[in-house]
Amino acid sequence: MFARAAKTLFHLLARSSSLKALASRYGMRKPTSFARRFIAGETVDEAIAAARTIEAQGLHQTLDYLGESVTTLAEADAATREYLRVIEAVKQSGIERNLSLKLTQLGLNVDRATAVDNMRRILDAAEGFFVRIDMENSPFTDVTLDVFETLWQLGYRNVGVVLQSDLFRTERDVERIDALGARIRLVKGAYKEPASIAHQRKPDVDAAFLRMMNVLLTTGTYPAIATHDPVLIDATRRFAREQQIPADRFEFQMLYGIRRDLQASLVKAGYRVRIYIPFGRQWFPYFMRRLGERPANVAFVVRGILGENRLT
Repeated sequence: MFARAAKTLFHLLARSSSLKALASRYGMRKPTSFARRFIAGETVDEAIAAARTIEAQGLHQTLDYLGESVTTLAEADAATREYLRVIEAVKQSGIERNLSLKLTQLGLNVDRATAVDNMRRILDAAEGFFVRIDMENSPFTDVTLDVFETLWQLGYRNVGVVLQSDLFRTERDVERIDALGARIRLVKGAYKEPASIAHQRKPDVDAAFLRMMNVLLTTGTYPAIATHDPVLIDATRRFAREQQIPADRFEFQMLYGIRRDLQASLVKAGYRVRIYIPFGRQWFPYFMRRLGERPANVAFVVRGILGENRLT
């Protein structure tokens, strides 16, 4: 009951135009604000500045221009054109060329063919880039993977996808995408999914994550192990060491502003770590929806801050 009530509350907050306006006006004003801890800023210049700081620490990065679930083709075209501007800005800046995006931001909810065309526009412009398609909640799993395979069959090789260990289907999806030789980011899954299709208990989600991590490190193409969980990270390191898998065959990925101490310790130990850097004016609805999709994320954020403070 608490989860349903919390989800309703956060989604109501996300849709509030007045709160969004206030957040946009004040939330990013101070470099020390709470939002700044997790969102790089509202502009691509701010995101590039954050990326430079990340890279100076020996970390890698991926930029995510925030936005999702557009409802018109005009909005999808505007988001695509903004990504094209981001690509040009990244080229001029000299930072690493790596992007993340969501297909519903490019019109998947409106017209699948248009979303494919918009992805092709982005990939064609993204010379020397790697572009990761983020996975959204379960109603979009099939179509996201279908679009990804369509792009792969069209010859695009600078694109990868995300899979979520909490879904029952994901072990089959790992085999499917792995067989293509495509790059997978493995995550636990941030969405509240029904018990009919997803693990509900953390130990079950973690166990599935570890099984798929083992497969990806053994047979995958430069997999990304995306977690802040020290137990899962230690298990990944141990498995790689036991199987004599070099550290340059995979990377860890974490969110901007979460467990910076853990990020630094992994780099010091010789591992590659990539930081997911979100930015854009849609940061408030993005953050509220993430909290609403799984209210435990609130505790996760707090634990991430407290855990970092204890260890630094």
